[in-house]
Amino acid sequence: MSTRIYVPCDSGALSLGAEKVAHAIALEAAKRGIAIDLVRNGSRGLFWLEPMVEVSTANGRIAYGPVSPSEVAGLFNADFLNGGKHALNLGLTEEIPYLKNQERLTNARVGITDPVSLEDYIAHDGYRGLKNALKLAPAEIVKQVTDSGLRGRGGAAFPTGIKWNTVLNTQDEQKYIVCNADEGDSGTFSDRMIMEGDPFVLIEGMTIAGLAVGANRGYIYLRVEYPHAYRNLNAAIAAAKQAGYLGQDICGSGKAFELEVRLGAGAYVCGEETALLESLEGKRGLVRFKPPLPAIKGLFGKPTVINNVISLASVPIILDRGGEYYRDFGMGRSRGTLPIQLAGNIKRPGLIEKAFGVTLREVLYDYGGGSATGRPIRAVQVGGPLGAFMPESQFDTPLDYEAFAALWAVLGHGGIVVFDDSVDMAHMARYAMEFCAEESCGKCTPCRIGSTRGVEVMDKIINNQERAENIKLLRDLSDTLLNASLCALGGMTPYPVLSALNHFPGDFGAEK
Repeated sequence: MSTRIYVPCDSGALSLGAEKVAHAIALEAAKRGIAIDLVRNGSRGLFWLEPMVEVSTANGRIAYGPVSPSEVAGLFNADFLNGGKHALNLGLTEEIPYLKNQERLTNARVGITDPVSLEDYIAHDGYRGLKNALKLAPAEIVKQVTDSGLRGRGGAAFPTGIKWNTVLNTQDEQKYIVCNADEGDSGTFSDRMIMEGDPFVLIEGMTIAGLAVGANRGYIYLRVEYPHAYRNLNAAIAAAKQAGYLGQDICGSGKAFELEVRLGAGAYVCGEETALLESLEGKRGLVRFKPPLPAIKGLFGKPTVINNVISLASVPIILDRGGEYYRDFGMGRSRGTLPIQLAGNIKRPGLIEKAFGVTLREVLYDYGGGSATGRPIRAVQVGGPLGAFMPESQFDTPLDYEAFAALWAVLGHGGIVVFDDSVDMAHMARYAMEFCAEESCGKCTPCRIGSTRGVEVMDKIINNQERAENIKLLRDLSDTLLNASLCALGGMTPYPVLSALNHFPGDFGAEK
């Protein structure tokens, strides 16, 4: 009987050498005449331990990591196929504190199953949500999602149920489901990990959304920089269609839903829902004026649900376990869980899924282990390149949309980028302005011109040219961007700029 060995195929793990490790394990097993079943799973999200190899034993899965190809022979010598002792032995995977102390709902299968095996997916509670949805009327499906308290995980945090209900009640012969998989924020990778590690959960979520609002076609708008996700999504779509979970007669219900993946072309602004629709229609990615809302007049002028990957991937468990089950996690108006991504100067980078309410300090130290350099953490940027910089005095803030908004910060997509006390916050603020200037679609003047002027003003401040006057000008310019930009790209650029200016005035030349 062969032993099952798991080596991640996640692109984060691949960048750390997982492919070479998998190849070395296969060669070593063949050399020793040992039968193994090598499964390429998704990453568990413990990136400081990647490549992390897991072995299925009678006691459960035993983890070893981080493994290099040169250590593979030693693992075999230590009888790692039976959980043998070795310096890299991490014990039972599920008992690793970083993993054990999470609440993994959306990512429940990531790292456990073969991502493109439909059989694996179904064996681990897959498609139970869809089967329940097929027994319900569309309005009842929408009610379950509404009752769960699920809000958009892409950053806007708009209640998903309200959006779905709008599309449901907008009469039209054609409606669409669009997944925004253009994950372009720095320090974010939860969408990628779902699409690479459990693509079926996204497919199931989109199918349920189609049933809920009366849409028979869906599109996944995927950033071109995700080739592994593109491959896995297409493989999973083909498998689902062949098994009757997609197509013109879903599970014999007579209801139809077709799904395809479309690649973006690298524009950050296409993460904004209306620019995404323009791109999906084959046009240049420019932001649309609203109203009309996409829920009423979206893709090709038809009612359209646009949700982020994590939003849609959270739907299957809601339809499986019920809206109340999901709502029991979290705090305040922030219900359920959030995949939190830790990046930057952090000792233990990776992905954790926690119920809303965990504090920033707990995430940074209990999970992240502090800075990688060992120096004090001075600031973190939460919510992508346009998120506010938060100082140490705000680290006890719970991860909650309203708690962050009260501090003039954003939780966004859940990405956290960490900086130690060697960071120059004036240069970080300048980068935000430069990013906006580079990525602006150019449709509105405040974003197009304001960001360019902002870079010039920042350079003058950094070079101590009429610093006081230019800081005043920077604040005025930020006010214009905040209140007059057409979309969040220009409207949010002041968040990192003003937060850096307010919390770290010394970096801008003020008296410390």
